Amino acid sequence: MAAQAPSGELSNLSVTESEGSKPKPNSSVATNGNLNRDSDDSDEDAEGPAAAAAATGAAKKKKKRKPKKKKSPVQQSDPPRVPLSQLFPNKQYPKGEEVEYVNENRYRTTDEEKRHLDNLNSDFLTDYRHGAEAHRQVRQWAQKNIKPGQTLTEIANGIEDAVRALVGHQGLEEGDALIAGMGFPTGLSINHCAAHYTPNAGDKMVLQQDDVMKVDFGVHVNGRIVDSAFTLAFNPRYDNLLEAVKAATNEGVKQAGIDARLGEIGGAIQEVMESYEVEIDGTTYPIKPIKNLNGHTILPYSIHGTKSVPIVKTNDQTKMEEGDVFAIETFGTTGKGVVHEEGQVSHYAKRRDAPNVDLRISSAKSLLKVIDKNFGTLPFCRRYLDRLGQEKYLLGLNNLVQSGIVEDYPPLVDRKGSYTAQFEHTILIRPTVKEVISRGDDY
Repeated sequence: MAAQAPSGELSNLSVTESEGSKPKPNSSVATNGNLNRDSDDSDEDAEGPAAAAAATGAAKKKKKRKPKKKKSPVQQSDPPRVPLSQLFPNKQYPKGEEVEYVNENRYRTTDEEKRHLDNLNSDFLTDYRHGAEAHRQVRQWAQKNIKPGQTLTEIANGIEDAVRALVGHQGLEEGDALIAGMGFPTGLSINHCAAHYTPNAGDKMVLQQDDVMKVDFGVHVNGRIVDSAFTLAFNPRYDNLLEAVKAATNEGVKQAGIDARLGEIGGAIQEVMESYEVEIDGTTYPIKPIKNLNGHTILPYSIHGTKSVPIVKTNDQTKMEEGDVFAIETFGTTGKGVVHEEGQVSHYAKRRDAPNVDLRISSAKSLLKVIDKNFGTLPFCRRYLDRLGQEKYLLGLNNLVQSGIVEDYPPLVDRKGSYTAQFEHTILIRPTVKEVISRGDDY
């Protein structure tokens, strides 16, 4: 999820223009149904036909065994529906990309005290790796299956159904979505729309062959949110745009670490992104970072923390610290490099610092109870309220926004006719290493 930079900070920004096997035979029965014998031939003759008949009967009885129960699946289904708890029954979920610290922080990799601190965070890491593996499996399925001609509603529902199946919580019972599920609604922002668009009920928008679509969604387990995004384009003319933003995100991930200064990370991201250009329909465009969109820290059950990671150089001397969780995300554009709010709102979240307001509209009161019991401060969208059976809630929802209890996140757009791209990873600033928790073979 994009963090929008406050307009008052823009003056401090610097932008440079530019298979199965058969069961083994029982050890006491030969393959032809006769008993295996350790005695000599004279013993065999003494037993006679009765022994043979007994042997045959035993063999037949053996064959009537009930079939073994099927083992749990060892591979994911298509679409993804096998819970990760079955694929990883010991809860040993895959690690993300672990990157050792360098220079004055190199000691942390082997320091016993830091290793002890890491071991104390076992539940934290298990939850994050659980969510990250769900994100990887779902997005890799999505990348293979999303095609032009699909509606955005079909795409969003496909992603979200898969996430809920993999974490084992459908979110339809009260409080279930707070245990695990969607950590951020599926953003499907197209072309000049950079962020915060997901279809509301009745949306008929269809993905087109020449569209550039940002796919941004979060997965949480016990409030630990993995926020990650990628961009899809089906026309190769956009390749440089996507490559620029992916490279810039990777540079931000590379620069991140304990004591790294946020403004300097922004400068490194900017330098990489602005080294690219893209030609579209005979016109060459410099690729610009969208300077009023930032990365951000992630807190438990809250997608936006207190620190922002700019994607252009700034004077921000704030440092990354041990224990921080960051979403490093970058946005590139062929447009102006600045976005503004425009269009129908779909994304919402209850504020962590929501005031205690005496609500006078009954629909607002009842809706707030639904939000508290099902989402807390996790972001949600209008489709999630529809899914819970809520009706005629817009008046109450708008009242909660106006009262400062719920924050709305309108779509963020650049100049019409421009194209934007986004890539994002979640990183854990652990005591011993930096873990790019959402890293996968795809990006």
